[in-house]
Amino acid sequence: MKENRVPPDGRAEPRRPRRSRRPRRPRPASAPRVGGGRPFLLLAAGCGDTGDGGSGGSGSGSGGTLTVFAAASLTESFTALGKSFESSHAGVKVRFNFGGSSTLAQQIAQGAPADVFAAASPATMKPVSDGGDAAGPPRVFARNRLVIAVPKDDPGKVKAVSDLSRPGLKVVLCAERVPCGAAAETALAAAGVKVAPASREQDVKAVLTKVRLGEADAGLVYRSDARSASPQVKGIEFAESAKAVNDYPITVLKKAPKAALAGEFVKLVLSPQGRTALTGAGFETP
Repeated sequence: MKENRVPPDGRAEPRRPRRSRRPRRPRPASAPRVGGGRPFLLLAAGCGDTGDGGSGGSGSGSGGTLTVFAAASLTESFTALGKSFESSHAGVKVRFNFGGSSTLAQQIAQGAPADVFAAASPATMKPVSDGGDAAGPPRVFARNRLVIAVPKDDPGKVKAVSDLSRPGLKVVLCAERVPCGAAAETALAAAGVKVAPASREQDVKAVLTKVRLGEADAGLVYRSDARSASPQVKGIEFAESAKAVNDYPITVLKKAPKAALAGEFVKLVLSPQGRTALTGAGFETP
């Protein structure tokens, strides 16, 4: 009978509840290590705040990338002005596309995204204005004239524009469709000199490079370009270049993604600071 008082599953089993101390399992709860997750949540919130602030900034025009299409001859002066613009506009980057003005105008007409266009002649700006791609009337900000560029050791012994017609002299010119090529034709005609160029290049920098590398005895480039390549290249002035001075116009483009910044960049180019940078590079004031 005593055995009946102690059932096989007797009260020994109720002791099992002691295992129910498993409520100590509040490891999930005691995992206030979950509190360690708080820093993560704060970081996420921080990222959200930063993102909102950043997008607000770019939306207001205080940041982003300004794209400027500019004639190749403006490379040095505009690069310097671009750095100045970036330093005074936090978060802004200026991206340049330098090249032949006619090629740039064609790219704009085909829908290439750009904010500002600076050409080396009114003729190459005209298609952009006539096509309705300019936001307003272009403004002339500089002038440039041609010089004869020769390597520093002048192997062709070039002293005057008349020497360019000498047999055996390797002369390179810009393609006639670009401003430096059209100006070269005008200046040579004014001097009464006929030149059979060894090659015609897509922009003035290509002509300058051939002269600098000694691949040509001479070339017609802008005064500003010859100055930028000194002392590897010497520039020889000639009177007839006055017959072919190019005006440089600039405009904000109608579909400019960063129209406000584009307007500010144009103001910089037209400002005394811009004029100083350009004249220092060899350009003339309009």
